[in-house]
Amino acid sequence: MRLFCFPYAGGSITVFRNWAKYLPSSIEICPIQLPGRGARFLEPSFQQITPLLSAICKKIEPFLDKPFAFFGHSLGGLIAYELAHRVRSKYSKQPIHLMVSACPAPGEINKHRSLCKLSDKDLITELRQLKGTPMDLLENEELMALTLPTLRADFSLYESYNYTFHESLECPVTVLGGMQDHVISTGKLERWYRETTGEFSFYHFSGDHFFLHSEEAAVLTLIQQKLLSLIYKVA
Repeated sequence: MRLFCFPYAGGSITVFRNWAKYLPSSIEICPIQLPGRGARFLEPSFQQITPLLSAICKKIEPFLDKPFAFFGHSLGGLIAYELAHRVRSKYSKQPIHLMVSACPAPGEINKHRSLCKLSDKDLITELRQLKGTPMDLLENEELMALTLPTLRADFSLYESYNYTFHESLECPVTVLGGMQDHVISTGKLERWYRETTGEFSFYHFSGDHFFLHSEEAAVLTLIQQKLLSLIYKVA
C-alpha cells in the first residue's frame, strides 16, 4: 500500500525523510512536496486550498492503483482531509485510512488569528513560540527572507479555508495530538469523529505542537500498527 504524507506549514518532504527506514517495505512512503520549497522552491506557493487540491489530485491519480492512506500534520492534516473527499468525488476512490496530526477538526478551525498578515518581525516572534522552526534558521536574516513568503502563503491557505459539509468518509480516522500543544485544544481534535462513519481513534503523545519530531518513533509505531492491520484486510 502507499502512504501519502503532507507536511505542516512551511514544511517540506524532509519532515518524512526517516520514515521509510522505520516502516516495513509493504508500506511505500509517498511524501508530497508542495510548491515553494525544496526542489520546487522557485514555483509559487498556493494560497487557496481549492487549486492546490486540483494540482495534487492530478499528480497522484496514477498512484492510486494500490490501497492508499493519507497522513498530514497541522496544515497537512487539513489538506489530507479535503484531498480524501476530492479523490472520492473525482475518482470514486477513498483512502483506507486517514490520519491527522495536530490539526483541529475542519469545522473547528480558528479564524481569529491571521498570521499571514503579520509583519516579518511579529511573524518570526510567532514562529519562535511555536518551536517548529530551527533556531539557526530563525536567526539567519537572509534565509528567513527566502522562507517567509512560503510560510505566509501556507498560513494564508489555512486561514482562508472555509469548512463545507461533506458526506462523511467511510474509512477509519486516527487523530494524534500533543499533550503540551497550546495551539490546538483536545476538544478540537476529538471532534474529528464527526467526519467518518468508520472507526475513530484518538491518541495523545508527549510534546508540543511539533511532537511529530520529538516522538517520531512512537508516532511511526502507531502508524505501522494501524496500516498493517488494514493491509491484511484488503489483501
